[in-house]
Amino acid sequence: MKLFSSVHDVTDINALVADALQLKQNPYAHQHLGKNRTIGLVFLNPSLRTRMSTQKAALNLGMNVMVLNIDKEGWALELKDGAVMNGTTVEHIREAAAVMGQYVDIIGVRSFPGLKNREEDYNEEIFNKFVNYCAVPVVSLESATRHPLQSLADLVTITELKTKPRPKVVLTWAPHIKPLPQAVPNSFAEWMCKADVDFTIAHPKGYELSTDFTNGATITHNQDEALKDADFIYVKNWSAYEPYGKILPSNEDWMLTNEKLQITNAAKVMHCLPVRRNLELSDEILNGRNSIVVHEAGNRVWAAQAVLKKMLESL
Repeated sequence: MKLFSSVHDVTDINALVADALQLKQNPYAHQHLGKNRTIGLVFLNPSLRTRMSTQKAALNLGMNVMVLNIDKEGWALELKDGAVMNGTTVEHIREAAAVMGQYVDIIGVRSFPGLKNREEDYNEEIFNKFVNYCAVPVVSLESATRHPLQSLADLVTITELKTKPRPKVVLTWAPHIKPLPQAVPNSFAEWMCKADVDFTIAHPKGYELSTDFTNGATITHNQDEALKDADFIYVKNWSAYEPYGKILPSNEDWMLTNEKLQITNAAKVMHCLPVRRNLELSDEILNGRNSIVVHEAGNRVWAAQAVLKKMLESL
């Protein structure tokens, strides 16, 4: 594996999930693969789970880890080809990515969308330029449109905890105080549409995701209808795809509560974290027995380790 940016880079998702669960049982069995290898983790945006879980995964595989918070510690990057760099940017991404590729064997990149220009965000300019110029395998630590390591960990969690062969999985929109990217719901939808689950997306009118990510999902604007008999509920806010990056008014009643869980199949509640308590999810759920958000976050290590193992095997 030379690239991990979406589910489309995986030839067999069931095998990758199985590998992650096997690594969870025996984390240090493949340290020979990472001996004298280095991963560089490049962050243009904040991170807690992605940074720590990917570092841990790399260390479990015997790798050295270099971390660069380029938004705070690096030069301001120029992305545009042909730019006259007489402004605030100091280094072009062509040289920056190429130089990083001289120092490491694998690069992980995390960047968020600007939520101003949909075409620019969905073209994945930053991530794709790292891929084009670094000359080493690249793993997405979240991009403008997807968060594949999170989605893989989510599928690992569902596979590990399901009590029936084909569980009902619901992605439900939640309120927030500011516009958030579509990356996590896009990615989760894309992976669930490839998995052996009964998948439904529930959101208020106006929050439709791009159909590029939701082909195969049942989509409804009725949250109660979606939650009925659900086995897993994935709670996440996202901003509108059209008008792009906007928040629409008066949807506060979409916050998940224990009362709403009564029509589910004692559904396990998931969230990628960080979560705003009593806005996106109620205290009663997060503190209760239905929440598996911490367990889910723990599986981020094994998802990342399964991907890095595949990449090391290809070097």
